[in-house]
Amino acid sequence: MQRISLPPRAGWQQKVEAAGLTFHTLENGQPYWDESACYEFSASEIDMLEEAGNTLQEMCLAAAQHVIDEKRYAELGIPEEAVPAIEWAWNNEPPALYGRFDIAYNGEGPPKLLEYNADTPTSLLEAAVIQWQWMEEVFPEADQFNSLHEQLIDKWKDVAPFLSKPIYFAGVESPEDQLTLAYLRDTAEQAGLPTLQMYMEEIGWNDERQAFVDPNEEQMFSVFKLYPWEVMLSEEFGSHALDTYTEMRWIEPIWKLLLSNKGILPILWQLYPNHDLLLESYFDTAAPQAAAASSNGGWQPVILPGAAGDGAASSTPQTRLRDYIRKPLFSREGANLTLVRDGAVVAATDGPYIGPQILQAFAPETIFPGIGGATHYPVLGLWMIDQACSGMGIREASGPITDNLSSFVPHVIR
Repeated sequence: MQRISLPPRAGWQQKVEAAGLTFHTLENGQPYWDESACYEFSASEIDMLEEAGNTLQEMCLAAAQHVIDEKRYAELGIPEEAVPAIEWAWNNEPPALYGRFDIAYNGEGPPKLLEYNADTPTSLLEAAVIQWQWMEEVFPEADQFNSLHEQLIDKWKDVAPFLSKPIYFAGVESPEDQLTLAYLRDTAEQAGLPTLQMYMEEIGWNDERQAFVDPNEEQMFSVFKLYPWEVMLSEEFGSHALDTYTEMRWIEPIWKLLLSNKGILPILWQLYPNHDLLLESYFDTAAPQAAAASSNGGWQPVILPGAAGDGAASSTPQTRLRDYIRKPLFSREGANLTLVRDGAVVAATDGPYIGPQILQAFAPETIFPGIGGATHYPVLGLWMIDQACSGMGIREASGPITDNLSSFVPHVIR
């Protein structure tokens, strides 16, 4: 694995816009799509990363089954009223499309799981289309870990018989989300499915019909929503989504709440201790906000084996981990993170996410030098389509926290 500096293509802005990426430059003039560099991998490294993605998928599905079997929903901050829908969806397997593992890897040692966005991952157009077209022009003799476009179309064809038509694509009014929706809608249409696109706030509820309706009062049955389940459940129509869940086809299905949740990380560590692909992780039992939702709507502390209250008061997550990152169960785009090194806070971000948190050990240092003394911190996104690792995209930050403004940098296999 190497980071290689390159001259951007002449007129690259127009080229990526023609392929659909209109959000290519940040407001400060810095490129979001950054082709002034690329990451180069060997074929053996890609084989290892693909195997890691497939192994992590199997482990996460086993962890979800464990949560269901052991009724550990409260530790994940999942409301009790959502449990019947989650268990119905898990057992009946309504269509699911995609997810993305965020991985730390520096070319040495095994890759490490940072988290799993199994519900609302973005940067898909960049990974599936834009970097492929870049490679064809810049490195036509090279290859890329990328069968995403074909796999998405095949998956839509596979689930088409289980979906009422049309398929609605709904999300919020943000450039990144709208790009992802438009691209996924395009793959569905290439698979032969009729589609419509709208904003989440345009979804209506007809109380008399007990049904979700579009702006034309047509009943909606199949909805791809680029909108987190935990947010949906907190809003006014969340109860309607639960009450009508078996009549609808929401993509992603509600059982993805179990995986797109930082709480799955300590559960994975409990189930697979010291696994090469995992980072040591614990529920944060010491912090006041580290708690699980109880059935009466309050918060009760979670006591883990080996933590205070289990006969080992001196062995808490904070004493076991000296270098770690604290994350809320539900957080996105690098918000509300705290980095602690040798017991002292070295960096923190603000944001809207509060509530229960986890602690995760630092991954092995992943820093690549750039031009003029710049440093670059890549995070690899391993994309899962139809339960199989089907491609990779790389987001790059100038510091240890990746956020929504971090650049997307292409890759090649040579």
